Amino acid sequence: MSFLTPQAQAFLTRWREAAAAGLLGLIGIRLLWQGGYFLGPLGTAVLMLALAWLTLALRRMQFHRAGDAPGLVEIDEGQIGYLGPTFGGYVSVRELVEIRLVDIYERRHWRLKQADGQALLIPVSAQNAEVLFDAFAALPGVDLAAITSALAKRADMQVVWRKPAHMSLHARP
Repeated sequence: MSFLTPQAQAFLTRWREAAAAGLLGLIGIRLLWQGGYFLGPLGTAVLMLALAWLTLALRRMQFHRAGDAPGLVEIDEGQIGYLGPTFGGYVSVRELVEIRLVDIYERRHWRLKQADGQALLIPVSAQNAEVLFDAFAALPGVDLAAITSALAKRADMQVVWRKPAHMSLHARP
């Protein structure tokens, strides 16, 4: 039995990581305020860690959508999977060469392309799509700030990440 409305639960779920980072920041400020040769630098380190965590939490929140698109996103052993009612599949994170944001029938989709040419479309608002943030963060040369800002803009077909040429499977030394 829950005492909260579904909207309140959704709000608290969405903001929980940012709230935890803020709480850690308050602990850092408290340690910094205590001062001294040990607590002062420790408080500074804790505060810097909290600010970095808060930045990541706010960027990760951009990936969290209402979940109104059909299908489910999962990440399992280095593979991104989308299980939808009409289409789906898996792509390997190591084999990714390009990520695009595309608009199809008034819905935003991630288009994940592998080195062998296979592509997977994942609705941005699919259930559990926020796990893609962590998968994208592991890619070489990724700019998470650019990806989150691309989510806010509407573009027909926008490349948000490409595998660097020196990291390509087919590049010659």
